[in-house]
Amino acid sequence: MRSARSSDPNLVRMGFMPLTDCAPVVAASLLGFAEAEGLRVNLTKEASWATLRDRIAVRHLDAAHMLAPMPIAACLGLTPLPDRLIVPLMLGFGGNTITVSRALWADLKAAGAPTRLEASGTARALAEVAARRRREGAPKLVFAVVHHHSAHTYQLSYWLAAAGILPNVEIDIVAVPPPLMPSALAAGQIDGFCAGEPWGRVASVTGSGRCVTTNIAIWRASPEKVLGVAQDWAEADPERHFRLIRAVYKAAVWCDDPANRGELARLLARPEIFDLPAEILEANLDGRIALDNGEEMQVSGFLNFSRSAATFPWKSHAAWFYSQMVRWGETKMSADGYARAQATYRPDVHRAALAPLDVPLPTANAKIEGAITAETAVPSTVGRLFLASDRFFDGGIFDPDRIEDYLASQPVKADGPR
Repeated sequence: MRSARSSDPNLVRMGFMPLTDCAPVVAASLLGFAEAEGLRVNLTKEASWATLRDRIAVRHLDAAHMLAPMPIAACLGLTPLPDRLIVPLMLGFGGNTITVSRALWADLKAAGAPTRLEASGTARALAEVAARRRREGAPKLVFAVVHHHSAHTYQLSYWLAAAGILPNVEIDIVAVPPPLMPSALAAGQIDGFCAGEPWGRVASVTGSGRCVTTNIAIWRASPEKVLGVAQDWAEADPERHFRLIRAVYKAAVWCDDPANRGELARLLARPEIFDLPAEILEANLDGRIALDNGEEMQVSGFLNFSRSAATFPWKSHAAWFYSQMVRWGETKMSADGYARAQATYRPDVHRAALAPLDVPLPTANAKIEGAITAETAVPSTVGRLFLASDRFFDGGIFDPDRIEDYLASQPVKADGPR
């Protein structure tokens, strides 16, 4: 049974998970951006993505920092409590790492894995290690993701499949709450994980793991988290909804300014947010990835909150997530399912809410994903807008208008390699 909607027209009940990309939601709530829009935010930290999903479904929350595919899964009825959620704003690109145990890293190096976070060579080495383990009768490798309906799941599965590995057949994928992943790795319960920072760095600096690649190495403009909003809440008071979008957008722009990273890291380090040293969080915000023996690698564009239209909810992103749900057997391809998935992402609402700010936004609602290989000017509502590369590491192209052709072309999918 859903809880009663708050009678306060200026109150927003919003949840988040402790991951670096919660920054725009936290900053909007605690640094005055929401207050400047006349809003009061009741911000709550959740224990798991499943809990957050269920709390918005029963309307204990009005909006939340959410996994990008989660609102789509809810609208398709793939969750325990089907729901109508919309995505009026993305919370940025990137921010994830794939981290493996020290034992698996030794095996990957022996199989020729590169040491500098390169996606292709590492995937090939992992395929060789997995094949050797099968020949020797060793247990299957186990990788953790934060939730099954997450960008992490689809990024990890895409990466594995590109190397000929069938997810959940040749390598098992399990769901573990992000803060528990370093401990699970150290205890030998998992062999690797894909998660948002800072948890890969925590595993690296505590000696239990080694980062091997990042999500932007897999998909350069990889959508990650979103502002998920209950559709009935948004429709009950569109102006309040617009004020929330503006507050989080302004916070995202603030978070992207290098001059603010120290203050942002200290904000996120608070006990009620992460309860971690600010130095770890500032390294994540700077794109510094921990490797071996104190060595770090600077990854350009590792975490992008607002640049290159990073807050824009492209319908082609929703379509890609839907294609992966079909690819891995979570749902069947249908015109209705495709339409519902795309309807979840709302570029029209994004433009309407941000119109008073006079910022350049794309005029298109969708694009061919993977086709931009260098910074490119695109038509915009005002001024000039440039989009950065959105290429996939294997050169893949996703046309949202040809989704069935795309699915037919995939050599590895839920029913096994072709």
